[in-house]
Amino acid sequence: MRSADARRRYWSRSYVGWQRFAAAEPNAAHYAIARLEEGGKIDTVITQNVDGLHAGAGSRAVIDLHGDLGKVRCMACGVVTGRDEFQAELAAKNPGWSAEALGCRADGDVELPEDAAAEFRVAGCKACGGIVKPDVVMFGEAVPKLRVESAMAAVDRADALLVVGTSLMVFSGFRFARRASEAGKAIAIINRGRTRADAMATLKVDDDCSTVLPAAVAAAIT
Repeated sequence: MRSADARRRYWSRSYVGWQRFAAAEPNAAHYAIARLEEGGKIDTVITQNVDGLHAGAGSRAVIDLHGDLGKVRCMACGVVTGRDEFQAELAAKNPGWSAEALGCRADGDVELPEDAAAEFRVAGCKACGGIVKPDVVMFGEAVPKLRVESAMAAVDRADALLVVGTSLMVFSGFRFARRASEAGKAIAIINRGRTRADAMATLKVDDDCSTVLPAAVAAAIT
């Protein structure tokens, strides 16, 4: 927010990375979770991811804890715009600009040559010209209070908690496992490797959730 150079650096990297990120599709675990919801086994999905793939797989009751990278928000007037539309605005402002990605992360961020952002032009809000940022919780920001309260309420009304594909090392997700544990609820974890909530787990499956969940759903939903 304080640095135009930082915004150029962010949006140039995101501009390149979005093309790959937007092409991602739900995997077998996403579809299995959606099927569990359809079968009445899942009340709410609380996700730390920002890719919208749970909704894309058919889940309806989804709390995007850290927001949605498919949207951008004006920090001045609050107008929300679809990322594809904003991507087109960035393209219009940067005809002929290109940069080779040196590496790409799962969140769509890419590494670019150090001087790549120097000539990149960042679009402002179409409504007021204000600073636009992705509609996600970035490092240093807090998850909106109402979003946390909704997620806590979902945990409170649940019979049990299913943790899928996360180490829970980030507190914003771990707190829900701690809440369920304090309430004496069963916690099942499907994740490759250690998680922060392993000691709380009633059941821990150390395996690929894309393999385990579809098999579990086949047994649970008839």
